[in-house]
Parts: sequence; structure tokens; C-alpha cells
Amino acid sequence: MSDAIDRTKRNLLRSSLAAGGGLVLPGLGAAGIANLLADAGNTLSTDLLIVGAGPFGLALAAYAQEHGIHHQVVGVPMGFWREHMPEGMLLRSTCDWSLDPLGIHTIDAYLTTLGRRCRDVEPLSRGFYLDYARWFQEQKAIYSRQTTITQLLRDGADLIALTDTGQRIRSRNVVLALGFGNFAYTPPELAPLFPADRYGHTCDRVDFGQLRDRRVLIIGGRQSAFEWTALIREAGAAAVHVAYRHDTPLFETSEWGWVNDIVDRLSTDPAWYRRLTDSEKADLNRRFWEEGRLKLEPWLADRIDHPNVHLHPHTNVRDTHDGDGGIRVTLDNEEVLTVDEVVFATGYRVDLQRVPLLTEGLLSELNIRDGFPQLDPGFQTQVPGLYITSLAATRDFGSFLAFTVSVRAQAQIIGEAIRARLATTALPGPSLLPRNPAVA
Repeated sequence: MSDAIDRTKRNLLRSSLAAGGGLVLPGLGAAGIANLLADAGNTLSTDLLIVGAGPFGLALAAYAQEHGIHHQVVGVPMGFWREHMPEGMLLRSTCDWSLDPLGIHTIDAYLTTLGRRCRDVEPLSRGFYLDYARWFQEQKAIYSRQTTITQLLRDGADLIALTDTGQRIRSRNVVLALGFGNFAYTPPELAPLFPADRYGHTCDRVDFGQLRDRRVLIIGGRQSAFEWTALIREAGAAAVHVAYRHDTPLFETSEWGWVNDIVDRLSTDPAWYRRLTDSEKADLNRRFWEEGRLKLEPWLADRIDHPNVHLHPHTNVRDTHDGDGGIRVTLDNEEVLTVDEVVFATGYRVDLQRVPLLTEGLLSELNIRDGFPQLDPGFQTQVPGLYITSLAATRDFGSFLAFTVSVRAQAQIIGEAIRARLATTALPGPSLLPRNPAVA
């Protein structure tokens, strides 16, 4: 009977996903009833609220589902990947970087359903990974409430999340699985040099059809800069210039096999990274830098070897002039380029002051250094029950928290911490508490 119910859930979830995710799944007991009534405008109470439905949030939801933790997920499933990564993008992930902390619904398991092998799909494409994530969500029957948290407040031992639809979600624990979206970095000294409607960050310049027959300047010289160069050139750009301050990285296959042992160690000893000396941390982060930043994937080399692609190593933008014929850009080696559009491939920098749901509420209660939160070995902040993971956790847990290889480990660590906390502060399961009808 339970298998039949699970199949029904998955079938309904497929319909839900196709229709935008608005369907509440039956058979979920109090949580399902709470979902239904919350959609009608009441306050929802739960044990765990996961903010973000990307790889980190989905992995944690799978852990919570398996261990019977009443939870809610808020966010568009894989929304950043769908909206801010381009079609045709290839990943640096490997087939063993799966989402499932239980090791069941892995990429290999998904490939088996397709009658394919890992060698058939590597390097993994964005499209393949999105298909895998969708299948994973269906298999786990993970429901995501597609709304936005606008404010996070404290109310005694609980945390209160306010949504853009006016709902309130009361939770004993909240995990912010924010990913990269809030942290796109554009150098403040360069952005004012260009007309505001003529430049954007890589995460916002993903419709390359709009750049057909255009002359494009890409500022930055790492993997994203060169991959955007290839994709923009292939979309029919008239010319692509790439300006960067360093040597041209090597086109070599990055070696990531050693990372698995580190992540496994994190799973069993979450505090090991913070116990390293500064020198040991620097050595480890340098190795990540060498693999992830000093190398470009070799499948890019032929794609940028084209008369329309122009590399400008050891340069920076010195001055610009916007005229009728385009933007005249003077580099600091005296080269002058004329372009129509500018793309900043300048990466991401964590700064919690750029997270609106925190700036409107709990930011002042967090210990923040250089934009990063201070976290305990369970990813918990100074606010009891508030956890932060993914890119924003890299300072306390290591650079690999910026990669999907770490999603299973963080789900296990945070999940175990929350289970322990609930065991000592347990309340009954989700219930409806319309404590503030004016807000609910």
C-alpha cells in the first residue's frame, strides 16, 4: 500500500511541477493539511523551514523527509540554475556529485532509468543536471512552496518567516540555502564606466540570442568568462573581446577526485576544517584555486579558437566613451576596443548585507566577518535555530561548500543537528497558529 501511495505522490508531483508547483500532495498528514490551509492565508507552523530549492535545499529536504522531520521548502526548484545559467552550459561536476544524502537516487541511478552510462553524459550539461534534479524531486516527493521570504524575525524560541504573499511560517528551525544569487559581484570601480543598460553580470546575461551580431566585451578570465565567450560566439556575436589581468589559464582537465575524501571527512567530523591552522587552510584553498581557477576545461579550447574571439591578458579597463558607434573602451595597455555590450565574469562575493530577508530582520543578531556568518560545527548561527549553508558557509567549512559535491554532507550535518535540537525542544507536529491575522 505504501508503495502505491508513494507512486501516487510522485505522479501528482509531476503534474504539480508541470503546472508550476501549486498542487498540495495528499497523504502527508498534518503537514499536507497545513500546506493546504496555509495556501488559504493562515499561518503555518513547522519544525524546519528550508529557504532555497537548489541542490543544497533539495538534499536537505530529502534528509528531512527520510527522518520524519516536518518541514517546508520555499523557493522555485532549481530556479537559479534555470533562470541564471545559460542553455548549453557544461558543468565541472562529475557523476558522483549526486544530491541524495541517502545514496539511493543518485546520478548513476537516474542514468540507469535512461539506459545510459556516465561516460555518455560527461561533461555534464546544465540541461542534464536539471533533468536529474527534477527526477530526484519526483522520487523524493519533495514539495516546494514557490514564494519568496521577505523577512525573518524571532518570536521567543521560534523564527517567523514572512512571505511576499503575506503568509507567515512559524518554524523551530530555518536553514538558508541561498546559493549564489544574492552575491553576484561587479567591481564597483568599473561598473560606473558603462551605461547601465549595456552591461550585466554573467548570471544576468544568459540569453545569448540577444547578442547576435553584437560586439561584446567580457571582463574576467576564468572558467565562466571563457565559457560565456564560447557560447556568445556560437550564438552569432560579431566579436567577443575578453580582458583579464592575469595570464591566460591552462586548458587542462581539473582533477577533483581528491575532494571526495575531504567531503567524507566533513560528514564524520564537521569541525575538522576549522581546526586546521591558517597555513593548512591556505594550502587547501590554494589547491581548490589551482584546480578551479587556474585551469580551463579543455573542451573550451577549440570553441574559442576563432577569428571573432580576441583575448587581452594582463589588461584592465582604464576609460570608456559612449558614442553613436558603440562604447569605446581603452585598456591600460593603450588598446582601444569598440563594443556594444559588456559582461562582467567577475564571480561572487558573500556579503550577508545583500540578503534582503536578513537586512529586514535578524542581520544585527549575527556575527559577521568580511560578509560571512560565523557558524558552529552544525552550520548554526548565533540565532538559535538559524542555519546557513552553501556559498555563505565556505569561510567556516572550506571552499568545497561552493560546489555541489558537498550537498550530501551538509544535509547530513545540518539534519543531524536539527534532529538533536528537536529532541530537546520538541513541540507537536505542524499546526495552524493564526497568531496575527492581520499579517497571515
